[in-house]
This record gives sequence, structure tokens and C-alpha cells, in this order.
Amino acid sequence: MGTIVVGVDGSAGAQEALRFAASEAKLRGDRLRAVIVWHVPTMAYGGGFGPAVSPTEFEDNARATLEAALAAVGDEVAGLEVEQAVRTGQPALVLVEEAQDADLLVVGSRGHGGFVGLLLGSVGQQCAQHAPCPVVIVHKQGGSAHS
Repeated sequence: MGTIVVGVDGSAGAQEALRFAASEAKLRGDRLRAVIVWHVPTMAYGGGFGPAVSPTEFEDNARATLEAALAAVGDEVAGLEVEQAVRTGQPALVLVEEAQDADLLVVGSRGHGGFVGLLLGSVGQQCAQHAPCPVVIVHKQGGSAHS
């Protein structure tokens, strides 16, 4: 049994990526590893001395976001072996690490965002350049995928 890793962040694009990854995992008979990455944003540090909000709150929020994303595609992941990974760090680096033993890495695309050079999104672009396995970038409009 292989593994398909999918990045989840609560966005519509990531939700489409999750749907695609679940469908692909069913076709291949693979397990699905859904990964969400969190960090304490610089703005959360009150006065520069420490976080104004506990880091566990960010982790709890990430875990809740991942669980909600999986619940939203309940029928699509039914019958699959699903691993959940809640990690801290830089999203592209963590996804590439999580994909070390994977057969496929799936991420969503947020679209143009005003910068043509960032068409794939910075996370998708980094994953496509550095992942040790094939990468599929799923676009929100129409759920099309490109590898």
C-alpha cells in the first residue's frame, strides 16, 4: 500500500486538493496522509517579548481545521486509511518532508494573486521543485489538476 500526502490549510483550493487526493487514493488502494502546518505568526508576539496567544491555541486551531476539512469530505474518504499530521514549520518544507515516503504529493493552488510568476502559489511551486515524488497541483476552478 502506498501513501498519498495532501496539504490542507482550510482554503477552498486545499479542499479541492483533498478531494482529488482522496479520489486518487481510492483508485490506487493507497492510504491518505492529510497534513496541516501551523506556526506562530510574528504579529502574535505582544511587544516582542513572547506570544500574546499560546502556541497551543494555534496548534489546536490547526487540528480543528484539519478535522473539519476531513469531515467535509466524509463520503470521499470513507473506507480509506487516513493519517492526520499536524506539524509546525514552513508549509512547503514540511510537505516535502512528509512526502519522503510518499507516492504522490497533492497541493491546492490559490491562482494568480496578481503575480504571474506565482501562478502555482509559493507552496505549490516549492513542492513541485523539491518533492521526492510526483506532485499534483489542483486548481480550485473546476477541480482540474496539473502534474
